[in-house]
Amino acid sequence: MATISLKVNEKSHVVDVEARTLLVELLREHLRLTGTHVGCDTSQCGACTVWVDGKSVKSCAMLAVEADGAAVTTIEGLSGNGKLHPMQTAFHTCHGLQCGFCTPGMVMRATELIQRNPNPTEDEVRHGLEGNLCRCTGYHNIVKAVLTAAETVRGGAQ
Repeated sequence: MATISLKVNEKSHVVDVEARTLLVELLREHLRLTGTHVGCDTSQCGACTVWVDGKSVKSCAMLAVEADGAAVTTIEGLSGNGKLHPMQTAFHTCHGLQCGFCTPGMVMRATELIQRNPNPTEDEVRHGLEGNLCRCTGYHNIVKAVLTAAETVRGGAQ
């Protein structure tokens, strides 16, 4: 067992975990933050994407002990003050989801993308989301949602 401390969605946690515990397991099973989904366990689908120290990470491919001392943000931590993040709103209004299974990871990755590049082209969005798979939508509305959210954020509306 290892004792780790980390901040998840701005809340500090000290947790005892086995050395082989994956970050996604820590989030879902120990901290009960079930918005992060497990889609493949092989880091292929991106449904488990969270931010570790501000960067997108597939939490099924990271050990919880590697997050010791880190700041982790999950989909639950993206919204604030009872208000959805512009990316969450855009996914809703642009119909960027169907079953919703990939959506938390897709939203986390897309939000980081527009933080790095506030004015992406359609091609840049498609390339930026390559590690996140959606089995339902065909991506058209996901790309539209990302571009819409980028425009909203650039306009200062949050």
